[in-house]
Amino acid sequence: MAEATLNLPQLLAVVVVGFLAIRWFFSSVSASASASASTSGAPGASSRQINPAHVDQVAAMFPQLDRRSIMWDLHRNGGSVQATIERVLGGRALDVKPPVSFQPPIPSPIPSSTSASAAPAPKNVHPDLITRYNLSSKIASPPPRDGTSSGVEAKTKQVVWSANKNERSEQLKRRREEMILAARRKMEEKERAAGAAS
Repeated sequence: MAEATLNLPQLLAVVVVGFLAIRWFFSSVSASASASASTSGAPGASSRQINPAHVDQVAAMFPQLDRRSIMWDLHRNGGSVQATIERVLGGRALDVKPPVSFQPPIPSPIPSSTSASAAPAPKNVHPDLITRYNLSSKIASPPPRDGTSSGVEAKTKQVVWSANKNERSEQLKRRREEMILAARRKMEEKERAAGAAS
């Protein structure tokens, strides 16, 4: 009678096949659990961070959308702004109501002391030309009576274009100042005429 015995190659084959089967079983269970947790939006299941700048970008383009819905869609598609925008433009609405378990990260507030010191004082972006070119002292001088805006203008018209760079720069600077002052005088005359008419 022949006895059934296991030899060494058969024993190794059983161990290897068993190890691979157990490994496959546990990896498929963990992969399906993480996939379901990320789609359900369970807190702590996925550590994807939503960039607030991306949310602001989409909200600026589509102000009718809810910010929480935008965050949910960005969370689901891996933070792709382009995919979210294409979904909205394609006529497919975002999920109207994200699941209750979805808790978007709240941006941390900036401390007021650092924001106050870091923010520069607001300045006038478009100052008037008189202030910009420091012509307030020349406004007080009365306009010349010879019909030109200033006596310097008559000289400037007679002077030819200079070869010296500094002289050209001074000529252009004087001409700019004369033009600004002449425009201001014309505006003041129009305002006086309009005031006299009314």
